[in-house]
Amino acid sequence: MKRRGSLSLWFDPEMVWTPPPSGRRGRQSQFSDAAIQTCLTMKVLFGLPLRQTTGFVESLLKLVGSDWAVPDFSTLCRHQKVLNVSLPYREGTGPIYLLIDSTGIKAEGEGEWNARKHGGPKLRIWRKIHIGIDEETLEVRAVEVTSSNTGDAPMLPELLKQIPSDQDIGSVTDDGAYDTRKCHEAISSRDAHAVISPRKNAKPWKPTSPGVVARNEAVNAQRYLGRTSWRRWSGYHRRGRVETKMHCLKQLGQSLMARDFDRQVAEIQIRIAVLNRYSALGIPVTEPVG
Repeated sequence: MKRRGSLSLWFDPEMVWTPPPSGRRGRQSQFSDAAIQTCLTMKVLFGLPLRQTTGFVESLLKLVGSDWAVPDFSTLCRHQKVLNVSLPYREGTGPIYLLIDSTGIKAEGEGEWNARKHGGPKLRIWRKIHIGIDEETLEVRAVEVTSSNTGDAPMLPELLKQIPSDQDIGSVTDDGAYDTRKCHEAISSRDAHAVISPRKNAKPWKPTSPGVVARNEAVNAQRYLGRTSWRRWSGYHRRGRVETKMHCLKQLGQSLMARDFDRQVAEIQIRIAVLNRYSALGIPVTEPVG
């Protein structure tokens, strides 16, 4: 935890700051995706506007004695819309146990208290963040950003597609919003075990596929054991870790600074990349003794 507070910044001299010629006609790009993501990471981490971000990165490069050029605010703004964000993560030691949840984050409009107190504009726009984290490393492995009117269940197959096909998935833990046929089928297609709390008064479905059969077993177990005993027996309580990760994500800001949807997606992905770096630095390693 102490290492998270260390203000040490490293610029890898081997990093490709200026991309090689693309071979296409027209002016060549002066900055690589890694350079743009580095600048936008500083922007997200310290809550800076674009112009201040440029000055901040210039001062850092001057301190380390580098002669790299720094993109101006206009270049950062244009590249953020089409940026391919690199999401760092650590590989686990075995099958991945995926914990999935979603939350909303404000994109436009005043806060509820300010609007009620001072009569601000009623229009408030939210974005929905869907993430899946690895239970072992507590790092985000899959992320999707949608509008606020998109449900949770339709995004589960999209999250599973972001996990490499050669990566074994042990289980997928979700809340009752994901108790649908399509979600169970998507989990079953990856040969994973679904830990999804059936909805209240849930009834068994017709056993037409392995995913439905597994879901019916959970319904019957919950009926005879009770919801509390089933959650303790199935390990459903582990889902609280992804809720904690959502809280950490909002510590980087309760609202988005970008106003365009594509730029908002890039901003959220950069925030998650920062969180993964934090997790790699600050998660204690516990080993059994004796």
